[in-house]
Amino acid sequence: MSGYSTIRYEVDDGLLRLTLNRPDVMNAFTVDMANELEDAYKRASGDDAVRAIVVTGEGKAFCAGMDLSVGGNVFGLDETLTPTLDDMSNWPLSPEIESGVRDTGGQVTLAMYDCLKPIIGAINGAAVGIGATMQLAMDMRLASTKARFGFVFGRIGITPEACSTWFLPRIVGLEKALELFYRADILSAEEALEIGLVRSIHEPETLVEDACTLARSLVKDRSPVGIALMRQLTMRNCGLPHPRDAHEIESLAVFYTSQVDGKEGVAAFLEKRTADFPGKASAMPSFYPWPER
Repeated sequence: MSGYSTIRYEVDDGLLRLTLNRPDVMNAFTVDMANELEDAYKRASGDDAVRAIVVTGEGKAFCAGMDLSVGGNVFGLDETLTPTLDDMSNWPLSPEIESGVRDTGGQVTLAMYDCLKPIIGAINGAAVGIGATMQLAMDMRLASTKARFGFVFGRIGITPEACSTWFLPRIVGLEKALELFYRADILSAEEALEIGLVRSIHEPETLVEDACTLARSLVKDRSPVGIALMRQLTMRNCGLPHPRDAHEIESLAVFYTSQVDGKEGVAAFLEKRTADFPGKASAMPSFYPWPER
């Protein structure tokens, strides 16, 4: 995908600023935006110029949810199909299931889940529906004082999407996640902070720069391969049934990273200098990606 029409992809000094860019409609989500976001996260994973990602919205909103002005099925789904669970379980999905049944929000959050770079949200305004659920696959979320959050699916007669029933309980706990889904209320930035949905609250004029500063601090003088594996190990292992399952993958990660970046890191520590890690996230160890358990 050579160019984007609904987002901006801007790289500067190791940082990708990914901006939802439909300000005239409060960055309302469309199938095109889903496709472009999925492409952007995959592109960032293989782009060694990108060390971390900050995501925000252009204008006064982060994302006001699905664009409900689109004709036909506003979610881009093919109502002539009668999909089954088997249809959704056989990967890769058939073309008609991929384009006519697959939840576009989940398409984006799965690309975020697989991403090898830390993702920091700078939530500048209204974040409703997919605008709220796409944030859940981010590593951290910083909120403007003007940010608002709404898991409003119950108000329009549909169920949560974008893998949010997997992500949200891990962030706020099962009981609170169910309450948020049931009530479908709009939360203030302060309420989001209280339940752990966001990391911190910032003034609108400093939000994005604060997020960029945080993102850069997470990866400065760190191994790109180490950061990528930390993200994937933590995302994937937190749901495993037994700690020994995590131990198996962690053992491989330590084994391979110790031979390249690990040697440089130890040498730099002993020589009292800044490490110059040779590893690149575009060339991950041979065991990655490992199969899901």
